[in-house]
Amino acid sequence: MLTIKPRFETFEEYLIYDDNSEKLYELFNGELIEVPPESGFNVEIANFLFLKFSLLVGYRRVRGHGLELEVRGEPKNRYPDFTIIREEHIQQLSKRNTIRLNMAPPLLVMEIVSPGEIQKERDYIAKRIQYQDCCIPEYWIIDPQTQTILVLELVANVYTTVGNFSNDDLVRSPGFSQLDLKVSEVLNFN
Repeated sequence: MLTIKPRFETFEEYLIYDDNSEKLYELFNGELIEVPPESGFNVEIANFLFLKFSLLVGYRRVRGHGLELEVRGEPKNRYPDFTIIREEHIQQLSKRNTIRLNMAPPLLVMEIVSPGEIQKERDYIAKRIQYQDCCIPEYWIIDPQTQTILVLELVANVYTTVGNFSNDDLVRSPGFSQLDLKVSEVLNFN
């Protein structure tokens, strides 16, 4: 039996599509590309951060991998590993967990780098450009392979490095100065 893959001319067409599954897709050149599941270690890191940030901002403003961001370029959407949303997003996201380009950007997005050069390039270069373009004030790149957390802040529409933290360094967050978090707490579960 021949299966015809859906094609989408616009992001709005994609948003209407429902394949009755729980799968996550990136929209790339009008086609759906299934997003693979996260590794167990990456999920553990995101869960730990969920707990830490929930104490700071409340659990309703903390979103895991299922939050969808509309972005410019290709693909047309991303699923950050971890996001801190604004208070106004709580109601806006009640029907669909998607932040559109015409909405205020989230306050913070984080990506946890999976092994491999393609994944590293995606998080350090491609997503950085797209998140910067969306004017997301803060972007963290958590890299289990290098045991570092790179914190970037949007200054004059360009990401600048706040710090590349490792070991027992306290992670400095421009948007969440009350955060008390060491890199070793985030990346050393062994």
